[in-house]
Amino acid sequence: MRLALDEAGQAVRGGDVPVGAVVLSPDGTTVLASGHNEREATGDPTAHAEVLALRRAAAALGEWRLTGCTLVVTLEPCTMCAGALVQSRVDRVVYGARDEKAGAAGSLWDVVRDRRLNHRPEVVEGVLAVESAGLLTEFFRDR
Repeated sequence: MRLALDEAGQAVRGGDVPVGAVVLSPDGTTVLASGHNEREATGDPTAHAEVLALRRAAAALGEWRLTGCTLVVTLEPCTMCAGALVQSRVDRVVYGARDEKAGAAGSLWDVVRDRRLNHRPEVVEGVLAVESAGLLTEFFRDR
């Protein structure tokens, strides 16, 4: 999560909401890829930290299936990112702060654990939640 928090800090420098993500290999020790929000920097509405990290991890593995991998992200994924997590077949999602307004991994919706879908990753929430939420609070307070 500390690596994801570092990524989140990079998002702020680009004018984006501070969300960072990393994808860990199945052994849990190797970082396959990382990303931070780049919507403002790139003008791409899909440039969320999770989507960018998933794309980069798939490129690193040469495979779209990220079976066995873990995505660690500072903020609970939105519906778009939750769908990408299901589609990429990651085994686990670890996130920091809950997103009561747009979260799709247990707060507002629970897309990643919807029993109607063919894949449901494990969800671990609240890891370094205070630090993750603090970055967001500081960012929006300054706006």
